[in-house]
Amino acid sequence: MDFALSDEQQAIRDEVRRFAENEIKPVATEYDREEKFPHEILEKSVEMGIPGATLPVEYGGAGYSPVDFAIIVEELFAADPGIGFSVSATTFGADAIVEFGTDEQKEEYLPPLAEGDAIMGAAISEPGAGSDVTAIDTRAEKDGDEWVINGNKMWISNGSVGDYFVVMCKTNPEAEDRYSGFSQVIVESDRDGFSSEKITGKLGIRASDTAELIFDDVRVPEENLVGTEGFGFLQLMQFFDVTRTMVAAQGVGIAKGAAERARDYAEEREQFGRPISDFQAIEHKIAEMFTDIEAARWLTYRSAWSIENESEQLTSLASMAKEYASRVAVDVANEAVQVHGGAGFVDDFDVSRFYRDAKITQIYEGTTEIQKNIIAREIFGD
Repeated sequence: MDFALSDEQQAIRDEVRRFAENEIKPVATEYDREEKFPHEILEKSVEMGIPGATLPVEYGGAGYSPVDFAIIVEELFAADPGIGFSVSATTFGADAIVEFGTDEQKEEYLPPLAEGDAIMGAAISEPGAGSDVTAIDTRAEKDGDEWVINGNKMWISNGSVGDYFVVMCKTNPEAEDRYSGFSQVIVESDRDGFSSEKITGKLGIRASDTAELIFDDVRVPEENLVGTEGFGFLQLMQFFDVTRTMVAAQGVGIAKGAAERARDYAEEREQFGRPISDFQAIEHKIAEMFTDIEAARWLTYRSAWSIENESEQLTSLASMAKEYASRVAVDVANEAVQVHGGAGFVDDFDVSRFYRDAKITQIYEGTTEIQKNIIAREIFGD
């Protein structure tokens, strides 16, 4: 059992950390306040291969392992969660094409993502369907050699900047099995009948793009179907094992960024004639922060390792990692604000932004409550 990062992984971590320190940190407040997507920073990240980090080498990607990518995500989110999400999630949804797509789909859609020439999203949630995926109502009906799609998707990452999306649709409303009537279909954003509306005023990760998608008789060719018709739900469950692990990495990054800022502030801020880091109450807070982060990090790494090695425990580990790391992110960000005192209550200091940003990790890709349900189900074998 080896807990050390390889030389390559250490190099990846150091390179991404330098990029985040130099390119992301200085402008993070600006992008958060203006709620704008960081196109300029994304362009710079292409030189490092971040957009195509997990895509196969044969399609222009870097072919990094899930553990490698967890390291990348952590460093980006430690600099700024909003920009970190935008830079690391340009291929969101591409796993479906990698795992289930045809050779033609891979050759058409993956290289532009790897080269930073395209942005992708996964369109799953709807106004009336969040945790219950089987409640989605977006329909894809066959008309000759085309799919005709109608419906709405809500809270879609990259929604107003994406070039194409993998859209979860109901393709067989009459299916007896509630899980077998769904399919995933690729929809390009330049199709007639497709529109998006950017969502603003979010609590956190404001530099990321979130939108509502509208499908009004959107027609796509039948070859845009991903994998086998009716298997969309099963494909999605596999997708969640990966994305939940990466949300855990986001949580670790947020906690790391908040804790480091709290530590630095505690060393600089003086009260009663000495730095507040000299007071045991503050020392204990910082000690607990870094201990919790370390525990969350290694649970996340284990989940990421399980993806690569196809562990039977992957589903439970992914949910454990997401539930625990997101809780650590929220708790550490809260304590970081407390260490800053009144200074932490204004956006002159980064911890106020991290405090807002942390909460989303307990909501998207399955709420904390859903993760606990999954963990319990795996424990009891239900």
